[in-house]
Amino acid sequence: MLTVKTPKTKKAKRALDKRAPKLVENLKKTLLLHGTKTSNVLNAVLTEIYHLKKGSAIKYSRKNESVRPFESGGETSLEFFSLKTDCSLFVFGSHSKKRPNNLVIGRTYDHHIYDLVEVGVENFKTMESFSYDKKLAPLVGTKPFFAFMGEGFENVEELKHLKEVLLDLFRGEVVENLNIAGLDRVYVCTAVSSNRVFFTHCALRLKRSGIVVPRMELVEVGPSMDFVVRRHRLPNDSLKKEAMKTTTGKPKKKEKNVSRDVIQGKIGKIYIPDQQVGGMALSNDAKGLKRERREAKLKNGVNEHKSKKQKADTE
Repeated sequence: MLTVKTPKTKKAKRALDKRAPKLVENLKKTLLLHGTKTSNVLNAVLTEIYHLKKGSAIKYSRKNESVRPFESGGETSLEFFSLKTDCSLFVFGSHSKKRPNNLVIGRTYDHHIYDLVEVGVENFKTMESFSYDKKLAPLVGTKPFFAFMGEGFENVEELKHLKEVLLDLFRGEVVENLNIAGLDRVYVCTAVSSNRVFFTHCALRLKRSGIVVPRMELVEVGPSMDFVVRRHRLPNDSLKKEAMKTTTGKPKKKEKNVSRDVIQGKIGKIYIPDQQVGGMALSNDAKGLKRERREAKLKNGVNEHKSKKQKADTE
């Protein structure tokens, strides 16, 4: 039987709690890996992706001979690295004569391979090859826009899958509210053909438009490249159904001393501590004391009048 190891220190317990399933998941981290053989183009591509995802990416520089996506037994090491680094996304680069400048982008569920997309990189340009005003350079951690142009993203199965993976790869942390001043970048993806996508990274320049929403201009800041879709693998229906489970909303915190009834509705209990009335010191100016004195005075006056009358009658 398998032994279940419990954390012995508070630090280990906190680390396990961070990896535990949550209603609102943490920011997805990306693992960048090299294959047995890579090219200068692939090394530059992985470096550029690492800079674009700075703060939420882990890059390995060593060659990994045992990692072979799309092959049986070649994904075990990849799942081990995903569990070790707590990364749910990965980008694997390899180069061969059959598949030059090959890039495999994939997602994991419970640290097991969920889906894979294999693309070839062509016409690559680095960030340094673009000249622009450095004041427009996007800041680290800002939220991006996405622009997908072309009917292929709606009709072609491979491009639809690539769109989902790219959105997951570059969207960053999911937030509810945004400041428009923090939107300073756009990822533009253009479907050139049924298996080719032009990918570029642009900065946003905000200008006055006379209305609340400013006019936006795009300035290409790089990197840019062509993705040629080669292979892809979708998740099976049962795994997809399990991974897409969601809840209706955040669980409500339990309210103490509050119950709900079908007829009376919300019922609450209020606990009041015992009041020590007998031991309270009352001032002489209290209205109750004045009233008692007044009543006592009137009573004494009536009694005196009765006694005088009785004396007069006896005389």
